[in-house]
This record gives sequence, C-alpha cells and structure tokens, in this order.
Amino acid sequence: MTIENDSGVSRRELLRIGAGGLGLGLLGGLGSVPPVLGQASRAVAANPTGKILVVFEWFGGNDGLNTVVPYGDPLYYKHRPTIGIKEPDLLPIDAHFGWHKSMRGMKGLYDDGKVAIVHGVGYDRPSFSHFTSMSFWHTAAPNGGNEYGWVGRTASSVDPKGARDNLIVNVSDSQTLAVKAQHHVPLVFVDPAAFKRGLFAQELPLVDALSAQDMPVGDAHRYVLEVTKSAAQASEVVRAAWGEYRRKANPDLRLLDLDKVVALIEAGFPTKLYYVPLRGSLFDTHVNQAAPHDRQLQYCADAIEGFFREMARIGRAGDVVMYVHSEFGRRVPENTSLGTDHGTAQVNFVIGDAVQGGQYGKPPSLADLVLGDNLASTTDFRRVYATLIGDWLGADAAVVLGQRFESLGFIKA
Repeated sequence: MTIENDSGVSRRELLRIGAGGLGLGLLGGLGSVPPVLGQASRAVAANPTGKILVVFEWFGGNDGLNTVVPYGDPLYYKHRPTIGIKEPDLLPIDAHFGWHKSMRGMKGLYDDGKVAIVHGVGYDRPSFSHFTSMSFWHTAAPNGGNEYGWVGRTASSVDPKGARDNLIVNVSDSQTLAVKAQHHVPLVFVDPAAFKRGLFAQELPLVDALSAQDMPVGDAHRYVLEVTKSAAQASEVVRAAWGEYRRKANPDLRLLDLDKVVALIEAGFPTKLYYVPLRGSLFDTHVNQAAPHDRQLQYCADAIEGFFREMARIGRAGDVVMYVHSEFGRRVPENTSLGTDHGTAQVNFVIGDAVQGGQYGKPPSLADLVLGDNLASTTDFRRVYATLIGDWLGADAAVVLGQRFESLGFIKA
C-alpha cells in the first residue's frame, strides 16, 4: 500500500478506520457546557431537521406470530398447542388478529391510527443465520452485498456531497453496517456522558498523533482532522443535550436507548436518520418462550409509546416516523423446548403521526408452509424501505436500493 504523503498511514487504511467510526465517540475530557448548546455546538445544532426517520432494530428474530396473533386461524393453535396465545389473553385488532397482551402501548398508538402493521416481510432464499440475515437487511442486498448500508445510501441521496454534518446518528456500542455511508460519517455512541474513540488499542496512538497536527499533509490526513473536529463539536452537543434532558430520570418513562434520540431531537440536533439496535435482546426464544417474549415485547412497546409521548411534548410528533423490524421471524410450529426456532417472514411496524394506520401486505398462509415449516414471505422488505425513503424522506428510493420497489402507501399524502 502506498503511504499518504508524510502522514505515515495509507489512504486505504485510513478509510477503513474512518468507516469504522473514527473519532465519533470522542473526547470525553471536554469540559462541561454551561447552556445546552455552547458556542462550538451551535454550528452543529442550529436548526430543527424537519422529517426524521428512527429505525428501532429488534435483533434476535422476533416471533411475529406471537406478536400480532392470527387467533382467527385454527391452524395457529394446531401448530402451537402450548405456546399459542388464547383469544382471552389478546388485545383485539379485528376478527382475525390480536395484539400480544404485552403490546398495550402499541395498541394505543394503533387505535389512534398511528401504526402500520406490515405482514409477511422477508426476502427470497432466506438465511437462518442471525448475522447473515441482518447483514442483508442492513445493506438491502439479500443474497448479495453492498459496501454501504441502506441508511448510509439514503443519507447520500439526501445530501450527495456530504455537506451536512451529523446527518446520521447510530446509538450503539459500535457502528452498525446499515449506517455505513460513502460521504457521511455517522455519529456513534451509546453513553452520551462518556464519549471515547471507538478504536482498537493499536490504532489509538496513530490517530492521536495524526489529530494533534494542525496542518494537513495530504488528503487522508485532512480527512482525519475534519472528522476529529466534527466529532469533537458533535460530542459536546450530545453531552450537553443529554445533560439538559430532564425526563431521563423519570422511572415511569423507560425508553431503552430511544431516550438519547429524544434528547437530541429536543436540542435541535440536525440528524435526519437515527439507527437504534435493541441491546440486551430477549427475542431469540428457542426455549421456554412465553416469559422472556412477554417481557421483551412489553419493554419495547412501552418504550415506543413513551417515545411518541415525548415527541408530542416537545412538538415534534408530526416530524418523526419510527420503523421497527427484526432480522427474521420464527418457525411456525413450537419446538419440544416450548420455544420457536429461526424462521423466515416477520411482521414490521411503522409508527408516527404521519403514518396511515392499518394493516399492509398479505398475511402469510399457515396452510402453505415452506422451507421446513416456515411462512412464505409475501412482502419484500425493500418495499418497506422504498416507502420510507421515497414517501417519507423524499429521496430517490430506486437509486438507493438499486431498483424500483412499489410503495406500500402507509405514509399519509
């Protein structure tokens, strides 16, 4: 590899480090900021962002059949004689479907016309591996691949030249593949009060040395300096916004990591795309599914309901749409351990004041199972993406996804 001028690091290596989140959880030693936005911060968080998309990823493979339950189909109870949820324990949607009882928070939003339920979501030739399948969802390239994630490509479509800083925030311990972008560097953090570089120990001295130089010696070195400066400003705003977010201490408002998103939106952070993978997931329910699935659904449903209560409180409810998905559903029959194994098609949710609530997509048949007792996917997940990208964010979904997918129509005109 060639060395980038006198900086001592190759462009290829530098881009690899940068793509992994260089400097994005940075500078925990910065001093406190008296008001919510200090002088350096105002350049980063000057104005509200307009339309915002929040992706809430339920890693682990959520059992859609026990989330939106087809209690009106007797085959459901034939396949699940023990873990099937009986009608009296459901929150009714219609004569065929009911919410799991732990989804009370989502039911309230649905009854208000703010939740789109999308049935049968998946892709052809599905993988039963958590990580392979999630990589397909992250890149929107099932059984293929893409260097950049679908959220990152959406950012490039919204702002092709990368002129807008902090367009993407990823609330996570490490950068999610979905947010990797060609022209945008995502801000990645999980603890707003304790930023630090997300680098390997061997990389830290090199990056510190590069960042300490004021004058760039080449394009790659200039990239390091610009990213470091941007990250320092952004980290100041994030910590200040978190410090000013008073609702985080409310024991009745358990938002999981969505509270970080609320704090930034309330502070006017310029992010349009938030990606929040669920930490500590209990969705991989191979054994004794009932109790952990009950708890996880309640935690998530309550967090979503609380998040939108917060959006209403700060006057941003009409600006935010949330998208919820997992990497796959579960196999239809219960197993001998009273759980369910990795499956195929799943149920997705899209939530917000701008959403035309209701049910979308064709519910998979429980009579015509495929691939070893699995649901046949009826809705390509890229149709959900296309609707969010095009109808909500106003970007060119065909360019982002590499082909055209028909909108599902769940965004209000």
